[in-house]
Amino acid sequence: MRTLGHSEDVDEIMRRLHALRASSERRWGRMSVQQMVCHLSDGFLLYMGEKSARPVPTPAPRKLLKWFALWVPIPWPHGFKTFPELDQELGGTPPAEFEKDVDKLQALVKRFTSSRKDFKWPETHPHLGRMTETDWQRLGYLHTDHHLRQFGC
Repeated sequence: MRTLGHSEDVDEIMRRLHALRASSERRWGRMSVQQMVCHLSDGFLLYMGEKSARPVPTPAPRKLLKWFALWVPIPWPHGFKTFPELDQELGGTPPAEFEKDVDKLQALVKRFTSSRKDFKWPETHPHLGRMTETDWQRLGYLHTDHHLRQFGC
């Protein structure tokens, strides 16, 4: 299973981030490519405990949702609503300059995957509940992969 705990998967994600362009067109959803980049950055800040989000109601028990979302090997469905704190039209970080936003995201991925952690893993995720380091690394890969596929990268 792919995860940001494996260096080859990190390298793949970094190559795909490098391939993004301000002109990249979405295949689904409402976000622009720049909103998506900021959304992913906000996600990594959440994963590292530097951004918070309130728990939200889920359609299934969190433990079951987490297992399905992280460990069932199928692509995530389109249209799953994020929480307001990571929604660029609500409480998420607004886009600024495309290249700088991409640089920030790449720096966050490097920090998230560094062997020397300067952050503490949060205990819980607003949708998925209790999380381990392995869960966070898998989520980081899947969330980034989902949105890169959204823009053809």
